[in-house]
Amino acid sequence: MFKTKQIVVLFFICFAMQTAKAQLGFSHELGIIAGPVAMKSDFGVRSDFETNTENTGFGIGLVHYINFAYRADCNCYTTDNYFNDHFKLRTELSWNKTKLEHVGEFVAPNKTSEESNRLRAHTGEANNFDIGMQLEFFPLSIRSFQAFGYKFAPFVSLGAHYVAYNPKVNTDYGNGNAQDFSNFYSPWYADNPYNADTNPNGLQIPVDPSSGSTWSIVSSVGVRYKISPLADIMLDLRGQYYFSDWVDGLNHELEYNKNNDWLVWLNFGYIYYLN
Repeated sequence: MFKTKQIVVLFFICFAMQTAKAQLGFSHELGIIAGPVAMKSDFGVRSDFETNTENTGFGIGLVHYINFAYRADCNCYTTDNYFNDHFKLRTELSWNKTKLEHVGEFVAPNKTSEESNRLRAHTGEANNFDIGMQLEFFPLSIRSFQAFGYKFAPFVSLGAHYVAYNPKVNTDYGNGNAQDFSNFYSPWYADNPYNADTNPNGLQIPVDPSSGSTWSIVSSVGVRYKISPLADIMLDLRGQYYFSDWVDGLNHELEYNKNNDWLVWLNFGYIYYLN
């Protein structure tokens, strides 16, 4: 079962925590982000250019910031110290979806074997619901940016997200049954003995569309552009590494692609200052 309810509850808990901090004097910012996602999974060969460009999708999210540089209770700046003037705390609730297929050398037009046909017929979909926090660092003064001292404010961030994943698996090979192991690439089974501890569904197979959850590390680099005293637009390039290899519904241990799943997300955002 996809853990949407748990994610939403966690988001409101995090939001309540940030709101409580804001009532102590810090101000709020709310925003929406959206943009293309490139999923780096067990579909295709990780280092292959086609794999990295064709397995793409879309993500959207809501973000909330604690702005330590400004006080909501007095409509004034906070105590002038380095942390207040260079850091913001970001809470995020987001969702991304990516269609997946095998591309690259193993399914090239000159590959006509049954194994290549099995790979061509195998497609999937990654669906991920995220909630988490990131600490954003702004090298330039946040105060000066809010006062239109400059229009651009670059930043970097680091944080952790809890992820509920719900992959899908399909195949057009053979009888088209995604539960029939003979419809999938046989080296995944022949060369890689699995045990129940490595599969979230307790099955000894490397293909499993079961939903589950995991943690991830999120890091990004981006920039804000001020368009009004109470609004910014944002460009943010994110890398997200999952502590699981089941996010895409496929977990094989062949040498060319045996690492955990991860993604790259280029998102565009609109941020509004509430206080």
